[in-house]
Amino acid sequence: MLPLVHHPDYDARTVPDDHRFPMRKYALVADMLRAAGYEFFEPLLAPEAWLHLAHDPAYVGAILGQTLDAKAARKIGFEITPAIARRSRAAVGGTCLAARLALEHGAAVNLAGGSHHAGPDGGAGFCVFNDVAVGALLLLQEGAVRRVAVVDCDVHHGDGTALILGAEPRAFTASLHCEQNWPREKPPSDLDIGLPKGTGDAAYLAALETLVAEALASQPDLVFYNAGVDPHADDRLGLLSLSDAGLAARDRYVAEACASQAVPLCAVLGGGYSSDASAVARRHCGLVASIDAIGMSAE
Repeated sequence: MLPLVHHPDYDARTVPDDHRFPMRKYALVADMLRAAGYEFFEPLLAPEAWLHLAHDPAYVGAILGQTLDAKAARKIGFEITPAIARRSRAAVGGTCLAARLALEHGAAVNLAGGSHHAGPDGGAGFCVFNDVAVGALLLLQEGAVRRVAVVDCDVHHGDGTALILGAEPRAFTASLHCEQNWPREKPPSDLDIGLPKGTGDAAYLAALETLVAEALASQPDLVFYNAGVDPHADDRLGLLSLSDAGLAARDRYVAEACASQAVPLCAVLGGGYSSDASAVARRHCGLVASIDAIGMSAE
């Protein structure tokens, strides 16, 4: 069975149910998958030294000590509570663990993560620490991999990841996003494909083929896949028009492409926004179903 990583602290209870970010989705995803028979690996909270691989130590210290100034906290979108600090460390630990499990089993999913707007000097857009960037740099530092690729299919451009990994020649970053969507400034990834508002399944999947082909052409030992469900037509922050079937086809395509070249896949949930957290959680669960269906994970 596909290895899944979950920590109870992914759901920071200091964020209320009516917040624009549907924090309850993490607990709901775990409940839905547990009911389907899955068991979880629980990660450690990321040590501070890991966070320094991608972020300024002063910023890391301000999050962990809850001393971040109000302007910087507003940019993130959360009050920086102890629960948010723990959640952010847990999500990074989860992606690092999922990456190791992917190398061992062929694929793994962190049931959180994808905080791609967090950059070297601070967070933004509900992203505190950039879990994928930390995971990539940690495994490169340890020598567990020689090269990595990031396939970012969240509807928003992966600006923080581009900034952190831009000077790392062993990392290839690729972002498929809505061009007219936030963030306004989009620092270049190694490959950026910006789609117009309203793009539907067929055009999206055609662009995905180009994105994945170039990412795999970089010959990575591991792919980090941000499987945000915010390109869905019903997402209130997405501006694209993918259907449920389109999201499932996207996830299958990425998994099958990696499997065909025997490249391990570490998937993270990424974004998804609705006042109905259950609807978002169900969309996220489709990622697990899509990867598990092709039998990519080898026990």
